[in-house]
Amino acid sequence: MSRAQLSIVRTPDRPGPGPMPDALLRALDLTLGRRIQGLLAGDFRSKALGQGTELAQMRVYEPGDDVRQIDWNLTARTGQPHIRMQVAERMLTTWLLLDTSPSMRFGTADRRKADVAEGVAIATAHIATRRGNALGVLTFGDAQPRTLMPAQGRRGMLGMLTALRQEEAEAAGATSLSSVLTRMNGMGRRGNLVVIVSDFRGEAGWKLPMLELTARHNVNAVEIRDPREQELPDVGEVWMADPETGRTLRVDTGRRELRERFAEAAARERTELAATLTGAGARHVALSTAGEWLRPFAGFLLRKDGYR
Repeated sequence: MSRAQLSIVRTPDRPGPGPMPDALLRALDLTLGRRIQGLLAGDFRSKALGQGTELAQMRVYEPGDDVRQIDWNLTARTGQPHIRMQVAERMLTTWLLLDTSPSMRFGTADRRKADVAEGVAIATAHIATRRGNALGVLTFGDAQPRTLMPAQGRRGMLGMLTALRQEEAEAAGATSLSSVLTRMNGMGRRGNLVVIVSDFRGEAGWKLPMLELTARHNVNAVEIRDPREQELPDVGEVWMADPETGRTLRVDTGRRELRERFAEAAARERTELAATLTGAGARHVALSTAGEWLRPFAGFLLRKDGYR
């Protein structure tokens, strides 16, 4: 798919994710193909090896292993039981869970949170749809959540772009993170890759569905932040609005004590969020609307813990 085909009309209010160098995306393609454990037919590696015809590796037998996988020839040569680990003959399905709630339209730096989310979605789709692997999309946070069933290659990419181009609905009757996690838990088989792109703000009833999700799939949680959500500038009295609820509050940002308390509470909230996500078994990365986001995201994907 060409850069022109990937393009979405930009406006000052919707500047987009910024530069996404083809060279960096190609490097991610090549490197991830080597790092993800358990080769699949589509060139990616999965959470677990399975039944198949292609040998992936031999290893020493451990209690609990399937005795039917013992390689008797190697066992006889070494005098120690070894088992055959085979490649699971299936493609990798990646599910993109994309937050389209009103708070994602907020941004005070180089772009909105929705623009960073868009870039993460495009980069994920670029990697996830290569060589016959499939991409599915679930949106949440607005009144019209969308479900795009997994499609391979170009169709998967175009489906994702269709979800990005649709305008967000009003917040009334909005769907929640917990609802989309519950929906995901009821779909498909185990062992998929799930990428959640959200600011993780609003309701907090998603912890149990997240635990259920990480028990079934590899989960990457991509958190999008804006600097003004972490620190208040000294600009005098201002009206602040919560985009999720519409509530407004008059705040005197000239008070140093208020700014310090705000920063402490924001830092504590984000630390607790990170602990909740990693404690549930998800891999977590925080990206900002200020500065570059693609290289930190690429570094996250290429970390040693990789796709478990």
